[in-house]
Amino acid sequence: MKVLIATKNQGKIEGAKRALLNYFDNIEIQGIPVESNVSEQPVNDEIYTGAKNRVKNLKVYAQENNIEADLYLSIESGINNSLGRWLITNIAVIEDSKNFESYGTSPSFPVPERLVQDVINTDLSQVMNKIFEEDEERHNKGGGIQLLTHDKISRIDLTEMAFIMALTEYINDNWR
Repeated sequence: MKVLIATKNQGKIEGAKRALLNYFDNIEIQGIPVESNVSEQPVNDEIYTGAKNRVKNLKVYAQENNIEADLYLSIESGINNSLGRWLITNIAVIEDSKNFESYGTSPSFPVPERLVQDVINTDLSQVMNKIFEEDEERHNKGGGIQLLTHDKISRIDLTEMAFIMALTEYINDNWR
């Protein structure tokens, strides 16, 4: 199965691959960075919109470069208050070659009220770097969630979970 994912981030690629390998054999996954066309730090509906836009832009890129794929994937992380409290959430979008779309979310984690505006004005990575005095290398490994969970959950894990949730509709024809 040929899969394109809208990122070059190795952690996100690995999380998506882990999710797919639960249901499919022989996964070939290629990362291609494309724009989300939303804010650098997506807020509320921009999270889904950014993930959806990445899939759309990925499909355009594939068409323009004669790349065929079975699945097109993206994941967008952002801050939202849809439950009345501020949370960081990842939304994964999967589209197949017939334009069927499925999406899912990762577990979310709370953002203290005192940090919300800083996260919105910059992004979560910059705020985490300042608070934990870490550097960008951490983000290429386990992400900020690894620090917050004391090494119990990594960004790869959150990405995997979001894609598994997105796959629930895709792999269950009778659920569609």
